[in-house]
Formats: sequence, C-alpha cells, structure tokens
Amino acid sequence: MDILERNFYRRSSIQVSKELLGKLLVRKNDNGLLIGKIVEVEAYMGTIDKAAHSYGGKITKRNKVMYGDAGYAYVYMIYGMYYCMNVVTSCINNPEAVLIRAVEPLYGLEDMSKFRYGREFNALTKKEIINLTNGPGKLCKAMNINKENNEENLCSDELFIAEDPNRQDFDIVESKRINIDYAEEAKDFLWRFYIKDNPYVSKK
Repeated sequence: MDILERNFYRRSSIQVSKELLGKLLVRKNDNGLLIGKIVEVEAYMGTIDKAAHSYGGKITKRNKVMYGDAGYAYVYMIYGMYYCMNVVTSCINNPEAVLIRAVEPLYGLEDMSKFRYGREFNALTKKEIINLTNGPGKLCKAMNINKENNEENLCSDELFIAEDPNRQDFDIVESKRINIDYAEEAKDFLWRFYIKDNPYVSKK
C-alpha cells in the first residue's frame, strides 16, 4: 500500500483537499486494518480563515499541531462527545488543515460496526450502513480515531492515507462548508469538496 509522503501535504489546504478525495484513510487495528475511501473534505486556510481554529494566529494547546510540519493528524472533540480528524497541510507556522468529513467504508466493516453501533455488521439496516461513516464524528467512532491519535504522524504505518490501487474517475462538487455560520464571510467560501453522487457524503 503506497502511503502518501510528507511533500503531498506541504501544499495549500485547498489543493490537498481536492487530491485527498478518492484516497484511502487507513487505521491499524488489533484485528487488522480499517479502511475507508475519502469522499468528502473541507479546507481550512489558517490565520486568514474565520472558520479555522488557527484564525488570527493564536496558538493554543488544542491547535498547536497545526503550526508544525504538514502530514500530521489534528484530532479534537466537538460537543463534548465526538472526535473530528483533520490533516495538517501547508508548512511550519502556516496553520492550515483539511477536515475529513466522510469516508466510504471498504475494509474492516465488522470492527467498524462494533465501534460505531456495538453490533455485528450483518445486523445493520441499509440506513445504518450508510450512517456508519457519513460524517466526521461518525467516521472517527467507526475507525476508532480519538484524542490518542492527535499529532499522529500520517507518514507512519499506524494511521495514514494511501493511494487507492482501484481508483476510478469521479467528478468533484464544490460547496459551502457545514456548521460554520459564525464565520462571517468565510461561511460562504466554497471550500467543501466531495465526490459527486457518492452515497456516503454527509450532506448533498
């Protein structure tokens, strides 16, 4: 499996976002690998982006990984109960990141189901299968990604993103990012990207 190298991430968050679509998010598990195809992302453009945690350039305990080198995981909690996984991009002291919003589950479905629902995969309804990983908090729960993965090196073999050897062509849709109404003019930027017609996209 060809793991993405650090130079892939050392570019603009918008450019990396688009190229992450169709790649494989891989999490090593006790029983093997959990694999999902990235189908939806959002770009956060650092200190100039009012929706970014690094807006204004203030470094905090939570966002400090964004100010380091690209190719590391930025994992944080929302609503006191859900984790979200971001990929740090750009370069040192230019704190950009890409939020992984949804993946299409491909491998390790039994473990994903147990992490997400506490049940066997073959007991899930069609709706539950779609809801397995069609949101940032959902995919983190299904793939057992949590605060322990914050600052994880994505160029290692524990949590990483790889090329899909079976990649097929697809169209990319650009739209506004979700749940950032507080971000003034930034809420209207078309910095959300997803694979057209993929059923695992969180919001069409």
